[in-house]
Amino acid sequence: MPAKVILNPYAGRWSARERREEAEQALRLAGVEFELSVSERPQQGIELAEQAVRQGFSPIISAGGDGSNGEVINGMLRAHPEGVLGPFGVLPLGTANDLAVNLGLPLDLKEAAACIAAGKTRRIDLGKVNDWVFDNNSAVGLEPVVTIYNIRMVRLRGVIRYLVAALQAINQKPEWVMTLDWDDGHYEGPVSLVTVGNCPLTGGVFRMAPAADPADGRLTFVYGYAATRRRMLGLLPKTMSGEHVHDPAMHQHHTRRLVIRAHSPSPLQVDGEIRAEAATDFVYECLPGRLDILAP
Repeated sequence: MPAKVILNPYAGRWSARERREEAEQALRLAGVEFELSVSERPQQGIELAEQAVRQGFSPIISAGGDGSNGEVINGMLRAHPEGVLGPFGVLPLGTANDLAVNLGLPLDLKEAAACIAAGKTRRIDLGKVNDWVFDNNSAVGLEPVVTIYNIRMVRLRGVIRYLVAALQAINQKPEWVMTLDWDDGHYEGPVSLVTVGNCPLTGGVFRMAPAADPADGRLTFVYGYAATRRRMLGLLPKTMSGEHVHDPAMHQHHTRRLVIRAHSPSPLQVDGEIRAEAATDFVYECLPGRLDILAP
């Protein structure tokens, strides 16, 4: 069977739609035999990926951004709930392309197609929160509030959009009381954010879980509380280098399982997409070695 390419035209604020021909040409030049499907509505990538796996297409290639990758992987898991998924390829057409950057995948489309054609895979973990699987990052608290502001912006593009969204979210000073239970720890009290990383980088510039390793069989989470807007603003630039985890207000841990109970509802972000507007219960777990991704 040929490869199945699932293209999300909205990725990169519709730039993926404009780059469709470029992506197809790159695959042809690399000698990749493929069939392309275009998602036409949110979460259709899940259905297309599930169908492609059941029909025997291989590899499954996501042409889009981090949210697109997440949908495709969730669809692959629905079709194959046990064992290792893949091979899975990435044609990066998103804004931040966090998964590609974290794993050192090519960002140039011709190089990405050549990487797919070479057929070399790297096995990584996946994370799961409630019913959603993620390859890169998930969060409750402040971070998904930032995502909501980011989605609403139409004039700004690129990384600057994430930074402005972060400033707007901090200005609202959202906070929660949460209970966190993980493999060897417990916390109950005020929380500004809880970010859970399979990989370190999210949002293009933020190393929210700097010690995360996508192949160590664990998730890395960071939680903390900043009592004032000034305190939050002081931590923001440190998130770009990962230095925020050395602040006394922040705590970084590794775990196979994390259970969060929020006393008041929080949105949920998964691979850059809002998967719940207001929820109180979140169960995270690591799925070790579940994905074979085509990599250099």
